Amino acid sequence: MIIRKKIKTASTYALIGLSALVLSGCANKAVVSYGDAQAVETTDINFGSTDLQKVASQMTDSLLSSPVVGTMTANKRPVVFVERIKNKTSEHIDTESITDSISTQLLRSGKFRFVDMTRVEAIREQLKFQNEDALVNPTTAVAFGKQIGAQYMLYGNLSSIVKSNADKSDVYYKFTMRLMDMESGLVEWADETEIRKTKEKSTFGW
Repeated sequence: MIIRKKIKTASTYALIGLSALVLSGCANKAVVSYGDAQAVETTDINFGSTDLQKVASQMTDSLLSSPVVGTMTANKRPVVFVERIKNKTSEHIDTESITDSISTQLLRSGKFRFVDMTRVEAIREQLKFQNEDALVNPTTAVAFGKQIGAQYMLYGNLSSIVKSNADKSDVYYKFTMRLMDMESGLVEWADETEIRKTKEKSTFGW
């Protein structure tokens, strides 16, 4: 009788332990969901998606609304080379994403055309293959020296100033862009936008 009670008690404990493990597994299960890509991101104080969207949108709007650019694009679509934004902050920021967003929005406007310098080596290799390899029909090969050169260069910098103490952190970002005439060297347009983000220590910690 005592042995049966011990076996029953052991089985009960085993079932309780198994149930606890199952419940623990359910509680720790990750849930994946989609969010709004345009929603304001406040995960931390660092440069994030909201900041990227803000600077790209403001710079594009400023460039397209410029009277000088309006005259420049009135009867033609200038060819532009977009240099990758220089990151002068202490953070690791994917500035290529900012460059891509700006060039995409400008291309959608229908006022500009672009040359993609990030693909120059790939194009050179393809042209070399077409013109030198016996596998390619010479009548269909794209000849060297036919590409259109850029008339303008769009370039910019992203810099920051970070201040912090025991109770507060503050980061200031400044994003500057310029459009240069590559023949004359004259800067035809320039603008900048600023972002300030503050993080304060709460009663329960950061």
